Amino acid sequence: MRINFTYKTFSSILLFAVSIFNYNWLSAQTNKGTITGFVITSNNKPAENVSVAVKGTTYGTQTNEEGKFKLKIHAGSYTLIFTHVGAKPQELPVTVQPDGITQIPVVTISITGSTLQQVTINADKKNKFNTKRSDDVAKIPLDNLENSQVYSTISKDLITDQLDFSEDDALKNAPGLQQMWAATGRGGDGGSYYNSRGFILQSQLRNGLAGNITNTVDAVNIESIEVLKGPSATLFGSALTSYGGLINRITKKPYDTVGGSVKYSAGNYHFNRVSADVNTPLDAQKNLLFRVNTAFDYQGSFLENGYNRNFVIDPSLLYKVNSRLSISFDAEISSGSNTANTTYFFPYNVPIASLGINNAKQLDANYRSTYSDGSLSQRSRNDNYYAEVNYKISDKWTSKTNFSSTNSFSNGYDPYFYVLSKDSVSRNDQSTKNSKDGFIEVQQNFNGDFKIGSLRNRFVGGLDYIRENSNQYFFGSSFDEVSTQQSAASYDNFNSGSLAAVYANSAPGFTYPIIFKSNTYSSYVSDVLNITDKLIASAAIRFDHFNNEGSYSPATQLTTGAYNQNAFSPKFGLVYQLVKNQVSLFSNYQNGFTNEPGVDYTGKPFKPEQANQIEGGVKFDLFNGKLSSTLSYYDIKVNDIIRPYNAQYSIQNGSQTSKGVEAEIIANPFNGFNIVGGFAYNASKYVNTTADVDGLRPGTAASPYSANLWLSYRLPASVLKGLGLGFGGNYASDNKVVNSNTLGTFTLPQYVVFNASAFYDFTKFRVAVKMNNIGDEKYWIGYSTFNPQQLRSIAASVTYKF
Repeated sequence: MRINFTYKTFSSILLFAVSIFNYNWLSAQTNKGTITGFVITSNNKPAENVSVAVKGTTYGTQTNEEGKFKLKIHAGSYTLIFTHVGAKPQELPVTVQPDGITQIPVVTISITGSTLQQVTINADKKNKFNTKRSDDVAKIPLDNLENSQVYSTISKDLITDQLDFSEDDALKNAPGLQQMWAATGRGGDGGSYYNSRGFILQSQLRNGLAGNITNTVDAVNIESIEVLKGPSATLFGSALTSYGGLINRITKKPYDTVGGSVKYSAGNYHFNRVSADVNTPLDAQKNLLFRVNTAFDYQGSFLENGYNRNFVIDPSLLYKVNSRLSISFDAEISSGSNTANTTYFFPYNVPIASLGINNAKQLDANYRSTYSDGSLSQRSRNDNYYAEVNYKISDKWTSKTNFSSTNSFSNGYDPYFYVLSKDSVSRNDQSTKNSKDGFIEVQQNFNGDFKIGSLRNRFVGGLDYIRENSNQYFFGSSFDEVSTQQSAASYDNFNSGSLAAVYANSAPGFTYPIIFKSNTYSSYVSDVLNITDKLIASAAIRFDHFNNEGSYSPATQLTTGAYNQNAFSPKFGLVYQLVKNQVSLFSNYQNGFTNEPGVDYTGKPFKPEQANQIEGGVKFDLFNGKLSSTLSYYDIKVNDIIRPYNAQYSIQNGSQTSKGVEAEIIANPFNGFNIVGGFAYNASKYVNTTADVDGLRPGTAASPYSANLWLSYRLPASVLKGLGLGFGGNYASDNKVVNSNTLGTFTLPQYVVFNASAFYDFTKFRVAVKMNNIGDEKYWIGYSTFNPQQLRSIAASVTYKF
C-alpha cells in the first residue's frame, strides 16, 4: 500500500506531534530547576562534547566548545555522570531547587594520550568549519595531515551557517567542484551531476556505501560531506566513483540523550518547508538509541512553470549490545515529483555556425520560459536500507560488516529542447516508464592498528560485493518546432494531455531500455605505515571481478552481451611532516578504471579503461588550528579509451589528459570570523582519439577556472552574542560545452554569483535568513547542453530546539 503525502497532510501531522510534545514538555516544566557547570581536561582546557547524564533518568546533555553545559530537571537530589571516550566516568551528587539555578563545582576529566590531544584540539577549536580527521576517506581513522589524498569536508556548521537545504547548496563550498546538471529525478541517477578535475561524477555514496537518491538530496540528515579528489577505485571501486573523485555524505547518528529540533522555512517562488530532527534513548540503560530526521518541502521555480516537491524520512536505530558489539539500522525513504529544468541540446552533427549563435547569451528567448504549461512532470521514489555491525575483536583489531540496499523508481515526462536558431527551438520529450534501478552492497572490513617492531601500521582489509539490477525504460518523441518569441500562453499546447495523445496515436520516436544485471566481486588491502614519527608511507591494491549477465531487449526478448572482466587497482602515497602536526608534504599515485564490453577490429576483447593520477602538494594546519590549507598539483592520464577504427569496428588506444592545481583555505583570523575559500584550474584535452576532437578540451570538462568563497562573522560575547552574518559566492570561467574541429564551439559565459545569510541563535530558538544570487545574475550551466539557473531567491527559517 502506498501513501501519498501532501504538504498540508505532512504539516498537520508534524504540527500535531509537536503540539503533543510541547504540551507534555510545558506540563513538565512546573517545579523544575536548572543545573549549570563547566568541565575541563587535566591540562586545564575546556572539554567539548562531554556527555552529562542524570543517573537513573533519560535526562542529559553535552558540553559545548567552551566546556559549559545547562540542564533542566525536576527539583530533587540526583547524581550526575560525566563520560567521554578515553576518560574514566565521574559521578557528582547535586540537589536541584525549584525555579532556581544550581551551579556545580568545576569538573575535571582525566584523559591521557592521543585522546587528550584530540579533546584539547576540539576544546580550542575556533576554526569551526575545519575538520581535521576522517574515518571514511581512507577507510581507517586518519588525520588530514597524515593522508596523502586530497579531499574537502563540508561540515554541518557550514551547512547551518549558510542555511543550506540541499546537498547541492552545500557542495558549492568544495573547490574545483562544479554543478553541471540539477537532479533529474530519473531512476538510476544519483542526484545532480558534477564535474571534478575534468570528469563527471554524482553523489552516489553514503557513509562509504552505495546510496543513490534520484531527486535532489536533502540536507536534513547530513552531518558532513566529503569530496574526495582524483581516481579512487582502489578503496571504493569503479561502479560509484569517477576519475575526478567521489562525493560521500556522512549522516547523522543517534546519541544517548533526548534532543532535537523542529524547523519551518519559507521563501519566494512559493518555497515552503517543514523539517524535524528528533533523538531519544529507548531504554533506561541507553543501549538502544533512536533518531529520525524528516523534511517536506515544496519549491516553485523562477521559471514560468516549474516545481519540485519532496518528502524524506531517515530513521536510525543503534543498539549497543555490549562494550564490544554494536548494531545499527538506517533507512532513507524519499518520494517526490518535479518538472524538468529548461535544458537546451544541440542537434546531432549540426555545425554550430548554422545555428547563428555560439554563446548562451545570444539565444533570443525568455530566460524564464519552459515552453510548456507545467504539467509535464515525473514522480520519483527511493527506498534505501542500511545495516552495520561493529565488533571490537581486541584493543588492536576491529570488524565492520555493512549492508546497503538502494532502490530507485521514476515515471513520467521529461521535456527538453533542441536549439534550431537564435530564435527557434524544437520541443521534445524523453519519458521514463516505471523505471527501477537497485544496488545491493555487502562489505566486510577488518581494521588493525598495531606495531611491527617500532613501525606503526594502520591496516584495512576488505571484501566487497555489489549487485546492480537495472530495469529502466526510456522512450520519447519530437513534438514540434516553435519560435522563442511567443507568449507563455501560446506554449500551453505542450502538455501532458497532448503528449499522451502523441504516444497513443503512434509508436515513440525512439526507445531506450537499460535492462541488465551485474555483479562485482572485490577484495582490497591498504596499509598506512609510520616509518618515522614524521614520514608516513601508504600502499593499497584492489582486485575486481566484474560479471555482466547481459542486456535484455524487450523488442527481441533476448539477453545478449554478457561478459566478464578482471581489474587491478593500485594506490600509493607518501607524507612527510616538515613540522609535526602542522605542515605536511604529500604525494600520491591513484588509479581508477571503467569496465568496457565488446571486441576490437581483430576480435580481441576490450580491457578495462584505466586512469592514473600523480599528485603532489602541501597541507597546513597552523596557528593552533586557525589556518588549515591544502595546495596541490595533479596530472591524470586516461588510457585505453575506445575510439572508432573504421565504419564497423573500434580500437582501444585513445587517451585523455587532465592536469591542474587546486587550493583550499579554511581559516579563523580572529575570534568569531571564519573563512572558507578555494581555487581550481584544470587543463583537459583529448589525445589520439578522433580528428574531430584531438587536442581539444572535452565538452564535458566544465570551466577551466573556478573559485568559491564564504566569509562568516559571529559576534563574540556581548549583548548581541548569537548574531551572525555570512557572505560569499562562486565564480566559473567560460565553459565550452561544444568544442569540435568540425562542429565548432559553443560557450557558456563566465559568471559570478554572490550569496548572503544572517542568523540569531537563542537558547531554544534560531532565526535565520539567506539570499542567493544577490545580483539577480543570469547564467547557465551544462555539459554538451545548457540550462538557465535560478535568479535571486530569499528564504527564512525559524528553528525550535529541545
